[in-house]
Parts: sequence; C-alpha cells; structure tokens
Amino acid sequence: MNNQDQKHNRNAQDKLLGKTVVKVFYLDELEALDLRWYKRPIVIQFDDGSMIIPQMDDEGNDGGALMYLCGKDTHDVIYTI
Repeated sequence: MNNQDQKHNRNAQDKLLGKTVVKVFYLDELEALDLRWYKRPIVIQFDDGSMIIPQMDDEGNDGGALMYLCGKDTHDVIYTI
C-alpha cells in the first residue's frame, strides 16, 4: 500500500472504526431535492450521530449504490431509489 492509500485508509478508519450502526434509512425526497439529487441513497447513522451517505462521485453530484460483500464470493447491491 502506497503512502496515499495509507493516508486514505487511516482517514476512513478514524471516522468509522468502533462505531455502532443505530439507524438505516433512505434519504427522503425533500433532502434529496435540497442536495439537487435525483436519486435517494441509503443513509447509515452511527451511535455518535454521524452518518455515511453514498455519493455518485467525490463532488457529490448524486446519490450512489453500495456494494455489500458478505463472503468471498457472495455480494449484493444496496440500490439508490
């Protein structure tokens, strides 16, 4: 892993490790409209009030899908709506 990858990995770990998921829901229509998004992605809320919301890209142009891995050869998709 190069230095840039390590930096991004540490950043993600600092934000996510040790948190507990307390709520899972889809962005509502008004929230999506406020963000100027056409799709409504899933929102994952943690015990400290922080949340993760998938985006289409780094610029936040729209909501995006999540790949869910649950085993070596098993995966599914959590879609935007």
